[in-house]
Amino acid sequence: MCMVIFAPLFAIFAFATCGGYSGGLRLSVDCVNKTESNLSIDIAFAYPFRLHQVTFEVPTCEGKERQKLALIGDFSSSAEFFVTVAVFAFLYSLAATVVYIFFQNKYRENNRGPFIDFIVTVVFSFLWLVGSSAWAKGLSDVKVATDPKEVLLLMSACKQPSNKCMAVHSPVMSSLNTSVVFGFLNFILWAGNIWFVFKETGWHSSGQRYLSDPMEKHSSSYNQGGYNQESYGSSSGYSQQASLGPTSEESGQQPSGPTSFTNQI
Repeated sequence: MCMVIFAPLFAIFAFATCGGYSGGLRLSVDCVNKTESNLSIDIAFAYPFRLHQVTFEVPTCEGKERQKLALIGDFSSSAEFFVTVAVFAFLYSLAATVVYIFFQNKYRENNRGPFIDFIVTVVFSFLWLVGSSAWAKGLSDVKVATDPKEVLLLMSACKQPSNKCMAVHSPVMSSLNTSVVFGFLNFILWAGNIWFVFKETGWHSSGQRYLSDPMEKHSSSYNQGGYNQESYGSSSGYSQQASLGPTSEESGQQPSGPTSFTNQI
């Protein structure tokens, strides 16, 4: 039940916080000649984080000439893979929810439904682990590439001590951090559900039958051993009673000697 409730929600949070992201940073270049300065250089970027395609113009502080630059890096592969896994996990979760609620009999028919569900759950667990790990690494690279200090190093005007270059504000990455957290939460959720789906398959029931057969054989052999011990005890008791019979008779014949001796006296 937890899987049915939380899997679609966690998947939505994962791809919404990553796929819907758009951010930016603002820089300022204060030249010696104030007319050449630009105190508001806006650089915007968004999903899928092809930063090498994000271009912007900055002053060179050498007349009216301007320098065209671009951010460094292409992190679209890890971001798009993460969002793709989240979308397909969301769609499968919805389909599985419908099957669990309205088609429970067909789901358990011929053990085919639980088997498919088990395989898909294992695959999505692996994909969530790989996708979340790759996106976590990609996000750290995005943070470095969009760091205002790193971007200022690309400007030729900022290499001159007479010019003042500074960051007005940095990009906000809180939603991207949230996407990584939900990615690993999805992995924990799907990996934890593997055991519960496995119990629905025929493999679990056949394994229990395999374990119960040796126990039954062991208990039957134990009962046979107890029966043999009881029969052995009864036979030994009988033999002891038989052996004690003549002894009692012999002891009964012993007083005849002294009786005849008194008679003689």
